[in-house]
Amino acid sequence: MSDQAVPIARAVEEAGGRALIVGGWVRDRLMGRESKDVDLEVYGLPADRLRELLTRFGSVNAVGESFTVFKVGDIDVALPRRESKVGRGHKGFEVHGDPNLSPVEAARRRDFTINAISWDPLRNTYADPFGGRDDIERRLLRAVDPSTFGDDSLRVLRAIQFAARFEFNLDPETEVLCPTIPLDDLPSERIWGEIEKLLLQAQRPSLGFDLALRIGVIDALFPEIKALVGCPQEPEWHPEGDVWIHTLMVVDQARTRIDDLPHPKKVAIMLGAVCHDLGKPPTTAFVDGRIRSIDHEQAGVEPASAVLDRLNVHSIGGFDVRREVLGITAHHLKPGMFGMSKTPVSDGAFRRLAQKVDLELLARLAKSDCMGRGGGFDCSSMDWFLERARQLGVEHAPPPPLLLGRHLFSLGVKPGPRMGEILRAVYERQLDGTVTTLDEGLAFAREYNLHSCSE
Repeated sequence: MSDQAVPIARAVEEAGGRALIVGGWVRDRLMGRESKDVDLEVYGLPADRLRELLTRFGSVNAVGESFTVFKVGDIDVALPRRESKVGRGHKGFEVHGDPNLSPVEAARRRDFTINAISWDPLRNTYADPFGGRDDIERRLLRAVDPSTFGDDSLRVLRAIQFAARFEFNLDPETEVLCPTIPLDDLPSERIWGEIEKLLLQAQRPSLGFDLALRIGVIDALFPEIKALVGCPQEPEWHPEGDVWIHTLMVVDQARTRIDDLPHPKKVAIMLGAVCHDLGKPPTTAFVDGRIRSIDHEQAGVEPASAVLDRLNVHSIGGFDVRREVLGITAHHLKPGMFGMSKTPVSDGAFRRLAQKVDLELLARLAKSDCMGRGGGFDCSSMDWFLERARQLGVEHAPPPPLLLGRHLFSLGVKPGPRMGEILRAVYERQLDGTVTTLDEGLAFAREYNLHSCSE
């Protein structure tokens, strides 16, 4: 807990109010989980008095438009809020801070009982008016107030990621309620916010996807993913079942292979796991008595693009996540194909593939794809592929060109289409390995230029 929480709570009490820690920090404390975000809810003090009091603890920033929340260091300090539903969706509320609201009334507005528990840091006592502690013991996710749960459609997606992250079951009454709540008012950034938590914070994201299918989220938001359900696969290579089952297994496998990566690359692999086989439904057919999905890699790029559009995922932290997800989708079979090739795969093939996708991310996804089948398949090709890419120094990017425009300018080649043509020709030789130094590049450029001019 933040070092400031107890002193602020004590100052609030001395001023005639009461401060309780609420929300996820309390839930995580009861579950024995670490939590960084501390939210204090202050009763009995008006907003102006509270703000004045908080200035003793540092700079105070007011956040929120229609109710009062003050940020002090890493703590959010807020008045309890009263909500009135005035429109559709998660934004269709009039919200006002009300210091005279009781803790029970304030807790009623929360989504799930496990998030409606408060803790008094001065007395080490809990207030749990809706049975959240019992639900934690029962590993149950239950709506606080079924009559108002559907007022905020985002709660349906929160149910999915909470159920997966905590490995809780969704209360039957809440599960029946969720499919009745329209999701068409949710903006892409709010959808992505919950899907990102599901993919990165759950140890088994498949639990959330399975629930999402049961309560209609996949149907409503991701028809490209819904198409995987019931899409058959050749039993010899996929004894686990249809493409949906396989995808869930791959997602869980991928989750075990990302902990050492920076956040944007974690996202790329996890979204690659979700999208990698989206090309199978339109390409799957019975051919010579067997189930085939010919060219499903490339066919998956369009539906994967549609999923990324719906989530509005592009670059994160300067890293082009979208490019990598589409590259993974379009080439996820290549590590296995390279490894099982009957003829040696050239260095040039690795260098050219590195132009299209990060080879380390591709190898990690391909290993997850192989392991996500059951059946004890040999997946060592993916390890070989990654080691070979690292030996060539192209695990993250193709080699930078040795020959640049300024070098050609010194040979009398002027900027323009001709210069671009020569640079491309030299770089192709570099990828093949026949040009390995700048001098070799210049020699080839001279010869290429003279030969082309004489034709």
